[in-house]
Amino acid sequence: MSTPVNKDQFIAIISQNKKLIYKVCNSYCRDAADREDLVQEVIIRLWQAFGNYNPDYKLSTWMYRIALNTAISHYRAGKRRNESTVSLQENLIEIADENPEIELDENVKRLYEFINQLNELNRALMILYLDDNSYREIAEILGITETNVATRINRVKQQLKQQFAKN
Repeated sequence: MSTPVNKDQFIAIISQNKKLIYKVCNSYCRDAADREDLVQEVIIRLWQAFGNYNPDYKLSTWMYRIALNTAISHYRAGKRRNESTVSLQENLIEIADENPEIELDENVKRLYEFINQLNELNRALMILYLDDNSYREIAEILGITETNVATRINRVKQQLKQQFAKN
């Protein structure tokens, strides 16, 4: 089983990377209570897989992969229960409401509305892309090729351009 050193190390890793976990969970859950449940589920899955983590790979890549897989499974289970996902725009508006100095640009709102309408894979892809991950990192996290990442990002960008051109 795990040693206290592993537990302390794990807790430190979670503390250092909690924004990553919350970013993924915020993208896939509407309700605050469900979001907290998903955060806990992600942390449990990370803990279960912690012993198998290979330090040859980037820690954030490993964490993103587990968080996204867990969130997507949660999203699919929610869809079966007729729950809807959170709008990324709604999350941003909530944040802006809590922090009056943050004013969302209309184009940013439209971007997040667009991302929210994407399928699961493309949504995850764009979350990672907007978080400045490299194509290689995105490919590793999502389990697809770098070429597929580049192709999908270009297609989404083209769709986005068309969407913005309409308005």
